[in-house]
Amino acid sequence: MNPSSLAARSLRSVWHPCTQMQLHEEAPPLAIARAQGVWLYDEGGQRYLDGISSWWVNLFGHGHPHIKAALVDQLDQLDHVMLAGFTHAPVVELSERLGALTGLGHAFYGSDGASATEIALKMSAHYWRNTGRPEKCGFIGLAGGYHGETVGALGVTDIALFRTAYAPLIRLAATVPSPDARAALPGETAADVARRAAQALQQWLEHHHAQTAALILEPLVQCASGMALYDPEYLRLARALCDRYAVHLIADEIAVGFGRTGTLFAHQQAGIRPDFICLSKGLTGGTLPLSAVLTTDAVYAAFYDVDVARGFLHSHSYTGNPLACRAALATLELFEQSDVLADNARTALQLDQAFAPLTQHPAIRNARRIGMLWAWDVDPTYIHAPPLCPPLRPPCAGAGCAAAPDWQHNLCHAAVCH
Repeated sequence: MNPSSLAARSLRSVWHPCTQMQLHEEAPPLAIARAQGVWLYDEGGQRYLDGISSWWVNLFGHGHPHIKAALVDQLDQLDHVMLAGFTHAPVVELSERLGALTGLGHAFYGSDGASATEIALKMSAHYWRNTGRPEKCGFIGLAGGYHGETVGALGVTDIALFRTAYAPLIRLAATVPSPDARAALPGETAADVARRAAQALQQWLEHHHAQTAALILEPLVQCASGMALYDPEYLRLARALCDRYAVHLIADEIAVGFGRTGTLFAHQQAGIRPDFICLSKGLTGGTLPLSAVLTTDAVYAAFYDVDVARGFLHSHSYTGNPLACRAALATLELFEQSDVLADNARTALQLDQAFAPLTQHPAIRNARRIGMLWAWDVDPTYIHAPPLCPPLRPPCAGAGCAAAPDWQHNLCHAAVCH
């Protein structure tokens, strides 16, 4: 690695997130110079498919002209003003549009998904305090749930890798079984698994609802714990249980919102409305950091007072930044100007056909899809069972390999022989 290269300079000065930095000694970070559409380009002009949408944020491709034009226009008007005691057109218009789309209101803004989780948790517990039930300050999460990596968000995140090192700092939530459809017993459907998981939730609430502020979950897809998909029936049952036991339902739509599951928001497939919805990632089309939490009029009313101590005391300097809000408005306009969800449905059918050979591969387990999300589990015992392909260029000499230059042949060289 050239010591003066961007990658080398990055390793000397940048602490990269979710990264064990020593591994970059062998595999330096990709130095990206520009991006367009679905492609990232390094300094040498080599392009890379941005298959992870830059951590799930880029909905319409890099450099989309509509979002770029909106940002340029906003720069000529207002770049930033604090939202405490001030307001501006982009934040008002965005709040109105999000309210119309979610059926919730009074949007509260943060900078990222973990911030949205923190806001929703604090707002829920503070609501119960303001309404005379301060003992309702605990939370429930699903097994395998992920809601961010700040200290409060880690309390409702059930992935040991993220929280073990910080255990002394964390106030852990209760964990109830996930409705992950892969947990189906012989003869069970995904809806059966959902009902079984809901029974466990009910049993827990029967004994602990008096101390519980909210249930937080990722609607339909638990992303970070292995793309666990579940039936909408769980959301319907969870909504009913939260109503019965006076517990808030927080829908973390940070990753699954904005069309990824086939509807604009995943919880809509269950025909329910949460008490809180957390939004981020795709909200600005991958251009600027922004998150939002919307809630019910009843929650908002519990804070409406002249007593500062009853107000919701949470903020950061860039709350409701006009540029970020304008980017979010432009993103929503793209949904309105074209039938994105219908286009996604047609694309999904085409990709289903393209992925069919992979789905039929003997190493693949639990092939599943919802909307524009596909997932497969790989049987680890299969990887070492067939003879491995030698590290040679085609044609492959591995036992059982076909010489035909199709995708299966190419895949063989990256993994195992057929």
